[in-house]
Amino acid sequence: MKKLLLHSCCGPCSTHVINCLKDDYDLTIFYFNPAIFPQEEYQKRLLEQKRYAKIVNVKVIDGTWDEEEYLRLVKGHELDKEGGERCAICFEQRLKKTAQVAKQMGFDLFATTLTVSPHKNSLVINSIGERIAKEEGIPFLNENFKKKDGYLDSIRLSKQYGLYRQNYCGCRFSIRKDNV
Repeated sequence: MKKLLLHSCCGPCSTHVINCLKDDYDLTIFYFNPAIFPQEEYQKRLLEQKRYAKIVNVKVIDGTWDEEEYLRLVKGHELDKEGGERCAICFEQRLKKTAQVAKQMGFDLFATTLTVSPHKNSLVINSIGERIAKEEGIPFLNENFKKKDGYLDSIRLSKQYGLYRQNYCGCRFSIRKDNV
């Protein structure tokens, strides 16, 4: 069975994706989200990821929280609309690190839960993943997990397990006044 390192943005989004992959791969979650703001929110999401992973018996690797690095990368894109270039930079940061960790730790391939969200462009995410796979020399699992009602399934599973569902993507720029 191939070893897959799955980048996860949060526990709720990971639910459906884990269920899709756990029978076909030796699956490990890589929770890496340096853009999450504030740090308390990062920790809250990490705890929920670990809680769900324990329920489904999947290992979790905790990446580092480094908002300063994220802010350096997106400098000049602070006012971009949600889903724009700032988000693509964020996707790239997370997928690149996932690929590097996967290669370093001897995984066969890497993937991401990001494509389960209807608010994220799967074509953009998967094209970034494919490019990074070539650069890093490790295969990327190109999937659109929102297909077959993947997002709705993640909502259902989150309710079933009482998972905390955040009301913004994660970075300081994605917080809208009506969300706080």
